[in-house]
Amino acid sequence: MQKTPFFILAISVTLWTAPGYADPEQERIPRTPAALSPCPNSPNCVSTEDGDPQRTLPPLPYVGTRQESLDRLVRVLRGMKRCTIVSSTAFYIHAECRSAVFGFVDDVEFLLDDDERQIHFRSAARSGYYDFGVNRRRMKEISKEYLALEDSASRKE
Repeated sequence: MQKTPFFILAISVTLWTAPGYADPEQERIPRTPAALSPCPNSPNCVSTEDGDPQRTLPPLPYVGTRQESLDRLVRVLRGMKRCTIVSSTAFYIHAECRSAVFGFVDDVEFLLDDDERQIHFRSAARSGYYDFGVNRRRMKEISKEYLALEDSASRKE
């Protein structure tokens, strides 16, 4: 008889907390934002949509169709060390890049714009203030690799 109150308490706590858990199906649905998040007031972010010349880079042009451009970008990201694509849709990619020594995470986002036929991007440190130019160098390297794939593809034709 003494086990009954404990059993009722355990069931009550389980049922009480169950609605707080996210639906696994809902978590798997990637979301496409209408715009990239703005850069914070710290120097550890670079974006194609930022007005500050210290934190902006030019967007990438489409190469062929949106899908061809997306495939090219995915190929570049998969070829990078310590970079993982977290979510991807037909218009948006979110990747995480980790630093080699301490494993700090930077969020890298790409938003494909069919109207402008451009790929806007943002790369920002998830924590901390300074990144010693890591995000800017990363996005320049991604841009260089993306455009180099374009050049090699056009030479084959």
